[in-house]
Amino acid sequence: MDECVSAVLDRRIIDPARFRQVLGAYPTGVCVVTSESNGVRLGLAVGSFTAISLQPALVGFFPDKGSTTWRKIAETGRFCVNVLAADQTDLCRRFATRADDKYGDLVHGESPAGLPLIDGAVAWIDCRIHDVVDIGDHFLAVGEVLDLQSAESGEPLIFLRGAYHGAVPIAVS
Repeated sequence: MDECVSAVLDRRIIDPARFRQVLGAYPTGVCVVTSESNGVRLGLAVGSFTAISLQPALVGFFPDKGSTTWRKIAETGRFCVNVLAADQTDLCRRFATRADDKYGDLVHGESPAGLPLIDGAVAWIDCRIHDVVDIGDHFLAVGEVLDLQSAESGEPLIFLRGAYHGAVPIAVS
C-alpha cells in the first residue's frame, strides 16, 4: 500500500453511530459477570465475552472504563461469568443499570469459588483475573478459568441489531 494512502487511512475518523450500527449486525452473547467483596455482591451485564485460549484456559470481556462495578470486581481479583438464557432479558436489564444493589430479592446460587451464580443461566465460568489491558475506551479483562459448567439444555440470550434474541439451531443436512 502506498505510504500516502496508508497515512490517510490511519487518520480516518469512524463515526461512532455508524460503527455501532455496522457491528450491530454481528450477534453477541449476553452474560452477567459477578463477584463478591466483603459480603457485597457485585455484577454487571456484558455483551463482549469471548474465549481466548485453550492452554492455558483463558476467557475475556471488555468492561467500560467508566464502570464503577468493574473497578470493584477488579479489586477482588476474581469473577464468575454467567451466560444468560434466552428467557433472562429481565436479568440482563437489571445488571446493566448503575443501581447499588442489582441483586435485590434475586435468589441465586454460589459457584465453587463462592461467587454469585445466576439461577437458570446456560453456563458459568469461575475465573481469577489473569490480566487487565487498557484498550481504547474499555479494558480487556482476561480471566484464568478455574472451574466451569454448562446446563444440559437451554438456549443463550443473544443481542443483535439492538434487540435481544434466542439462538435458533439450524438443521445441517
